[in-house]
Amino acid sequence: MLHVNSVLALRSEQLAKATRVFNARGSKVKRCELCLLPLTDCICAAKPQVKSDSAFCFIMYTGECYKPSNTGRIIADVIPDNHAFVWDRTCPNAAMLALLNDSRYAPIVVFPQQYADAERCINSPLELDSIRDGKTPLFVMLDGTWREAKKMFKSAYLAKLPVLGIQPEQASTYQLREAAHLHQLCTAEVAIAILTLAEDNAAAAALQQYFNEFRRAYIVGKPHLNLIED
Repeated sequence: MLHVNSVLALRSEQLAKATRVFNARGSKVKRCELCLLPLTDCICAAKPQVKSDSAFCFIMYTGECYKPSNTGRIIADVIPDNHAFVWDRTCPNAAMLALLNDSRYAPIVVFPQQYADAERCINSPLELDSIRDGKTPLFVMLDGTWREAKKMFKSAYLAKLPVLGIQPEQASTYQLREAAHLHQLCTAEVAIAILTLAEDNAAAAALQQYFNEFRRAYIVGKPHLNLIED
C-alpha cells in the first residue's frame, strides 16, 4: 500500500511558502516530481513496498528538502512511518515535538557519539528497554551539511534522547555530495546501517536496493563521476 513521503510533502509545503524560486545546479533539468531525477532516468517503477518495524523523523535544515541529491527522500519512499520537519532554532515545530513525545515511539538521535555525553550513547536500538517492550524505534535524522547538523544536534529538545552512532567499515559509495570526513556516510547509507542494527532486515535490504537504483540513475547524468560498485 502506498504511503506519504514526508520529505516530498515538506518540499511542496516549503515551495508553496517560498517568496523566490529555488535555483541550484541542474534546476533547468526536467525532473520527475516524485523521485526528482531527470524524466529519462526516473526510478519510481523500482520503488519497493515493504513492511518496517521502524520509523524515521527527518529534521531538515532550511533548503535541504529541495535538493535532488538529498537521500532522506529515498528513505521516506521505503519506510512507511516517516515524518519530516524544517529545523527552527528558536521556534521548534509543535507537531515535531509532539512526535518526539508520542508514547508509541522510542526516539533515538542518529549522530556521531563523540559529540554526546557517554550516558546517552547506545550501540544498538535493541539495548533500550522501551524497544524491547514493544515501542517503535523513531530514528531522528539531522539532515543537512555537517556544520548544519552539528547546530541542530544542540537543540534542547534532543538533549535527553539516546544517541546512536554508526562507525562505517568502508568509505561511502555516494559520490553526489561532498562529505566533511572521508568515511562519512550519506543519510540513506546511515539508515541502512541502523535498520540492520534494529534487525529490521527486510526494510534494510529494500532500502539498499532502492538506494543503489537511485545512485546509478543519478550518476548516469553526471559524466564526471564513476559508479563505485558495492
